[in-house]
Amino acid sequence: MSISKAEYIRRRKQLMSMMEPNSIAIVPSAHEKVRSRDTDYRFRQDNDFLYLTGFYEPEAVMVLIPERKHGEFVLFCREKDKAKEIWDGYRAGPEGACADYAADDAFPISDIDEILPGLLEGRERVYYALGKDAKFDQHVMEWVNTIRAKVRSGATPPGEFLDLDHFLHDMRLYKSAEEVRIMERASQISAEAHKHAMQICEPGLFEYQLEAEIQHYCAMQGGREPAYTPIVGGGKNACILHYIENSEKLKAGDLVLIDAGCEYECYASDITRTFPVSGKFSKEQRAIYDIVLQAQYAAIDKIAPGNHWNEPHDASVRVITEGLLALGLLQGDLEQLLEDEAYKEFYMHRIGHWIGMDVHDVGDYKVGGEWRVLEPGMVMTVEPGIYVAPDCETVPAKWRGIGVRIEDDVVVTKDGYKVLTSAVPKTADDIEQLMAG
Repeated sequence: MSISKAEYIRRRKQLMSMMEPNSIAIVPSAHEKVRSRDTDYRFRQDNDFLYLTGFYEPEAVMVLIPERKHGEFVLFCREKDKAKEIWDGYRAGPEGACADYAADDAFPISDIDEILPGLLEGRERVYYALGKDAKFDQHVMEWVNTIRAKVRSGATPPGEFLDLDHFLHDMRLYKSAEEVRIMERASQISAEAHKHAMQICEPGLFEYQLEAEIQHYCAMQGGREPAYTPIVGGGKNACILHYIENSEKLKAGDLVLIDAGCEYECYASDITRTFPVSGKFSKEQRAIYDIVLQAQYAAIDKIAPGNHWNEPHDASVRVITEGLLALGLLQGDLEQLLEDEAYKEFYMHRIGHWIGMDVHDVGDYKVGGEWRVLEPGMVMTVEPGIYVAPDCETVPAKWRGIGVRIEDDVVVTKDGYKVLTSAVPKTADDIEQLMAG
């Protein structure tokens, strides 16, 4: 299961159709990054570059030139090199870039300083994401200055730079049927991994052991890379929103919050579940848990074409505030508490984010100063939570140190929504039943 060559062609055509006449777009690949001394991290391609090319090698540059007679898609990449391929792996080379990735023209990356200024010359506008890569920014300006130096010989340098991200990131926000299928697979793998973690959890395990079990399960199913650094927080650690140390021992009577998801074919999944280490919720834990679950249900019910981005969040805020008021963790008038945002002591983040190739995916949340209207193909997370800090002196001690978050990935459909991560149990009864089994 992967993105087809036809889809990459469609994406490039769509982007070029939005570009102004007589323009050019430039997108560089990611760089290899040193881990320590002479070892590198596993290479991960830049998502904008990958979205348009499907090409998974470093030291590459994509150029799009609408209506160019000799071909609109030009790719610069590393040459074939048998000696280096023995050490570091296969290279497509310029020939492979054309044969396997549908490039109209391909050149060695070592020749880019000689060739790219010629492609820029005479173009009025350059679409490029300035500020993303300072070193490559400098190269782009050097190529433009090469043309400027020849103005008296009749050369015409570009006169305008336009932000490529404005168009490209809006394209990435709307997932195609192929993308949704891949995200469903990522979600399925991660969902089964979460179920596995619930089944093997017991007091005495370390948080990192649950992390290892999840990553191993995902890798064995094809989700080799985590979409982000996993969070496994037992007890009070669940109240730290971005806790990633995952180093403490799980204790009987505590909850454990796991926020983890794999990446499959470079698309992310993102799931959070909170469950009792010993397999049974305490009275207080269940009370908090049920409020968060009802808040999530209310938020998901607001996901539909025509509703705006913030409606799910507003729904979750109301349910959580009502619940905290009923438990006595908040006191006062409901509407006044909502107006004062009193819930933020316990629910300090928003309902979710876009998800796709990046776990916190690209795409504006507001358009023209107004919350974005949801449309089919958008995929978002829904992740309300309640976190009662262990040192919170405004509430009775029995509530302190309880942290709960429940998160699912949801795609907007033509007539509502579809939860991609629904395979993981999330009612308290279903979780207890799974863990007992």
